[in-house]
Amino acid sequence: MTAHVATLLAAPARADLQEATVAALRDAWGGGAIRWLAEGIAAEFDLDAIPASRWGDWDDLQAMGLDLVVQPAAGRRKRFLIADMDSTMIGQECIDELADMAGVGARVAAITARAMNGELDFEGALTERVGLLKGLPEGVIAQVLAERITYTPGGAALIATMKAAGGYAALVSGGFTAFTTAVGGHLGFDETRANTLLVADGHLTGEVARPILGREAKMAALTEISARLGIGHDEVIAVGDGANDLGMLGMAGTGVALHAKPAVAAQCDVRINHGDLSALLYIQGYAARDFIGG
Repeated sequence: MTAHVATLLAAPARADLQEATVAALRDAWGGGAIRWLAEGIAAEFDLDAIPASRWGDWDDLQAMGLDLVVQPAAGRRKRFLIADMDSTMIGQECIDELADMAGVGARVAAITARAMNGELDFEGALTERVGLLKGLPEGVIAQVLAERITYTPGGAALIATMKAAGGYAALVSGGFTAFTTAVGGHLGFDETRANTLLVADGHLTGEVARPILGREAKMAALTEISARLGIGHDEVIAVGDGANDLGMLGMAGTGVALHAKPAVAAQCDVRINHGDLSALLYIQGYAARDFIGG
């Protein structure tokens, strides 16, 4: 019985994964027949064992703009997706966008970058950044949603395809409910969890409701929702990019570091640096013809 599956992935916008590249790796690794999941974008083959050259070959493929994921063949199709929002399901950090509107963008962005790389305590960093938003009109949130938020390609298809197969999707963010409600609704998430910005007289107070949702709360969400669904953590696929995602990424059967900070990616076996969210379907064995929506 096949023990592992190797999946090679190119950025869908480039679609430059070549048959020769896949075949060369397959031959070097002694793999099985190549299966194309999407022409120029994703291909896979079976393996009996993971070669010692795995990470060296991964480095070589990264230099070519390609991702490589090696995982156990059994149970790779998951029943529960738990996802971070900022810089994962969307292309922005919402607090940075609010701060830019408030005229403190550079200062807040610097704190965000350090917090996401694990250099600062998440709760303290969030409290400090929210404090700098004090007095910002509440209506700016809707303006940011309308004018500045972009969705990461593949997200809607990822959720729709997994849900059509009986899966469940939760958006769990260290950001704010004002954004997760809109983003989660647009993408089709079953539920969302996030922090609440406090408002008084139509303006942000510079405070966030307690308790603050961070790393531990994301891990708790994975545990609580899995138990409610009656599934084990091995049936979960998690995706995120920051240090506060590492807990849930480590707990999930498949933890995906998507365009993650270097310090985060270094702690994850599944790293998508060139592909988009559709990569999460390909690594579960879905072909492009299986995708729904998006």
